[in-house]
Order: sequence, then C-alpha cells, then structure tokens
Amino acid sequence: MLSHSLDHGVLVVTVHQDPGIGGRATLLTRISDLVQACRPAPVVIVLDEPAARSAVVSVVLRVHHLCSRWGTLMSVATHSAPVRRALEADADTGGTRLVVHARADTAVAAAYAAVA
Repeated sequence: MLSHSLDHGVLVVTVHQDPGIGGRATLLTRISDLVQACRPAPVVIVLDEPAARSAVVSVVLRVHHLCSRWGTLMSVATHSAPVRRALEADADTGGTRLVVHARADTAVAAAYAAVA
C-alpha cells in the first residue's frame, strides 16, 4: 500500500494504491506513525496514479492537519490535476500551508530547501 524513504533529510512517503474506504484508518495510522517517528523532518507524500482517489485525499488532509499541529512542513506530489485542486481547496488553513506539486522531485527539493 505504501513505502517510505529519507531523501536529503526529507521523509518521502509514497502511496501506491487506494486502500478504499475501509483501509483509510490503517493508512492514516501508518503515515502518522512515520511522520511522528521522523519529526522534525519535513514530509512529502507522493500519490501514485492508482492512489489518487478520494479516500487517499481524505487521509492526506488528515495527515496535513496533524503536521500543522506538530509544526511539521508537509507537501504532496501527484500527477493528477483534479487531486491537486481538491487538496488545495480542502487543506487546513489554520497551520502550516499544504504545498501541492505535480512532481515528486520538485516537492522533495522544495522541502529540503525550506529547512536548509
């Protein structure tokens, strides 16, 4: 369902497939645990094409809310323009801004530059 790595001090979490409605809680827990374990590293969540669905968008928005509370920089990378628009429209505006990119390499570079 997902994989993760550290790239120049940035936690990169890649969601490979849509877990469906029933798998949202598990996905949220896994990503939240990774983010908490790697704090204060910035986080980039990459959504592979099969994962760019509403259930995953909901999870990403919840993770962003957690990152805002923890003061952790978070961004998302997805090729899907409709998903990028949905994330930008529904992101929590009370904490750190959710930055949405079309490419993962751009997202990682921007996250690295923001904390360097």
